[in-house]
Amino acid sequence: MGVPGADDDVVQIKEPSKAGEPFVITVNCPDKTGLACDVFRIILDFGLSIAKGDISTDGIWCYIVLWLIPHSTLLATSCSFLKDRLQSICPPCSASFYLVQQPQRSSPVYLLKFCCLDRKGLLHDVTKVLSELELSIQKVKVTTTPDGRVLDLFFITDNMELLHTRKRQDETCERLNDVLHDSCVSCELQLAGPEYECNQGITSLSPVLAEELFQCELSDNERRSQALSPDMTKLKKTNVIIDNSLSPAHTLIQIHCADHKGLLYDIMRTLKDMNIKISYGRFSPNTKGYRDLDIFIQQKDGKKILDSGKQSALCTRLKQEMLHPLRVMIANRGPDTELLVANPVELSGKGRPRVFYDVTYALKTLGICVFSAEVGRYSASAREWEVYRFLLDENCEFQLTSVFARNQIVDRVRRTLMGW
Repeated sequence: MGVPGADDDVVQIKEPSKAGEPFVITVNCPDKTGLACDVFRIILDFGLSIAKGDISTDGIWCYIVLWLIPHSTLLATSCSFLKDRLQSICPPCSASFYLVQQPQRSSPVYLLKFCCLDRKGLLHDVTKVLSELELSIQKVKVTTTPDGRVLDLFFITDNMELLHTRKRQDETCERLNDVLHDSCVSCELQLAGPEYECNQGITSLSPVLAEELFQCELSDNERRSQALSPDMTKLKKTNVIIDNSLSPAHTLIQIHCADHKGLLYDIMRTLKDMNIKISYGRFSPNTKGYRDLDIFIQQKDGKKILDSGKQSALCTRLKQEMLHPLRVMIANRGPDTELLVANPVELSGKGRPRVFYDVTYALKTLGICVFSAEVGRYSASAREWEVYRFLLDENCEFQLTSVFARNQIVDRVRRTLMGW
């Protein structure tokens, strides 16, 4: 761990020498609060899985090394984008950084509005194009008109910070036209105005619906719309142990839990939101569906966590975030059937990556069309949530009023989100 030279990059990606071997990513830069969380969030945003990893920091400098499981979509261009994204969150290697830390500038929000003829898988195909173009979806409003057309409003930001240029705008519309073919009626892209603020929230949820969606405990009752599948019962075997005997300056957290997509991000965002400092962490490989993690931590003041109440609160919060990282359920909305997905928002205001992508993919594989969709924020249980609402089209092979069919849909969506 040390300061990179003038010709060194703070982020390095080593491609495997043989097929099937992992990519190795190293991040070597000044430390900052929540750096590991931000790194793991980007890894999740790229749809990559972490085989194993190590984190080490002295509070001033941080060194992270991750072994990523390769897949066919991690091409040379993807590696370049990934490196740029990771470097963008690393503090500068200059002495002035330690004197004045400037707040991170937020990216401008753009409105992508297009109208086209409806078809199965349309929403996911559009989402996939935006993901490939490094465009992040902030809010969505999708409506199907009586004549079979779809009006989509996507509020997006550009991870490459080039959407203000005509070339980048034209490329986005051209890629969408390639996917939509002759079904595209119109496509417009412009800087978002007041309508973005108006679409921040979502249509209100009934108290009964909100209580079930945001409940802390998973239900074993198959009648409930978040009933546990066999895979979900594995999550209840999570163990979190706190040990203060192995280090004079740090508290050790030992975690044994079922693995899922975004697990390390869920742990890191929890520690970040609780103002817990990570000094060292080791993440072992997946073994028969489970992971073991050892993380040496300190409170914000640099002291160990000795108070039993704080220890209990930390264990409870970690278990909750690992047991129930995403909420998925189906409910009635008047005469219609609605799929709801919710995830907690970081205190920094960032939502979970790829949720919309994964949900629309699951619905596409099931052959279910979406009549309307919206994404917004909702406050419940003393925290902010990102809520995705999909009104499902009844014209599909599923009998949406059937409890069995609804459980099938919830199970497929949850499996996709969890990476099972």
